[in-house]
Amino acid sequence: MKKISLYIGAASVVLLLGACGNSGSAEQDSTQQNDGVVHISSVDSDAEVWDHIANSDAAQEAGLEIEVTEITGGTQSNNAVTDGDVDANAFQSIEYLKSYNEESETNLIPIATTYMEPMGLYSDKYDSVEDLPNGAQVALADNPANTARGLRLLESAGLITLEEDFDDGLGTPDDIAENPKNLEFSLIDDLTGPRVLSDLDLIPISNTVALEGGLNVLEDAIYHEEVNDDNKGNFNIIAVQEGREDEEDLQKLGEIYHDPEIQEYIDEEFEGTKVEVDESIDEVWGGIK
Repeated sequence: MKKISLYIGAASVVLLLGACGNSGSAEQDSTQQNDGVVHISSVDSDAEVWDHIANSDAAQEAGLEIEVTEITGGTQSNNAVTDGDVDANAFQSIEYLKSYNEESETNLIPIATTYMEPMGLYSDKYDSVEDLPNGAQVALADNPANTARGLRLLESAGLITLEEDFDDGLGTPDDIAENPKNLEFSLIDDLTGPRVLSDLDLIPISNTVALEGGLNVLEDAIYHEEVNDDNKGNFNIIAVQEGREDEEDLQKLGEIYHDPEIQEYIDEEFEGTKVEVDESIDEVWGGIK
């Protein structure tokens, strides 16, 4: 059985990869491609999913042995793919990948959609967005993709209007065209969202962070995203180096992810909050990049 090592997105090996640069990457690429192992990175709940996949009948039937490693930080995980330290990663949304490519002037390629976790608006003080007072204190995640995503969610909830040329990967509060409730914005480490709810009026929180904080977006958020084409930039994907997107073993990762037994496990384990998205990557990525 072929060995596939999967680095799942963003959670714990910074010390190993934080100092990795481009030096020696060609040699690393060769090693990864020839050792019969597909290396993929991810984090937190996604790492749990891929650990399960690594031991699944679906992986065995595909002839793949999957090895999972967590890397803390989305940039570090993407750098690991760029540098050839891993073959793929599975942790990020399309918009996050787009932002990384623009900021790093590289070109990682998504090869499959996986799921969407709706982002939710959370409040310990108010039961609906209509109840928010004038001048409410709103915190946004201090990273480009989730800052922009949170603003787009606030617009969807009818709280603000964004400029027509708003960048869904890099937009900021400066791009707000209308703010009828005079919401006041601050930026926080997105991992702290559940812990500081009592200090603020409203916080958009990504589902991974919400789950870690004991929150279920479908039950605890006062408003959340819908999984549809309007939010396709928030579809999560598996990403690889440009030029490797057609490799058979890498393509199998997406196929295994959507195996019915795998999906049954994900749905039960994460209480329906990781909504399966099995869309053509060419159509989704082509409409975003």
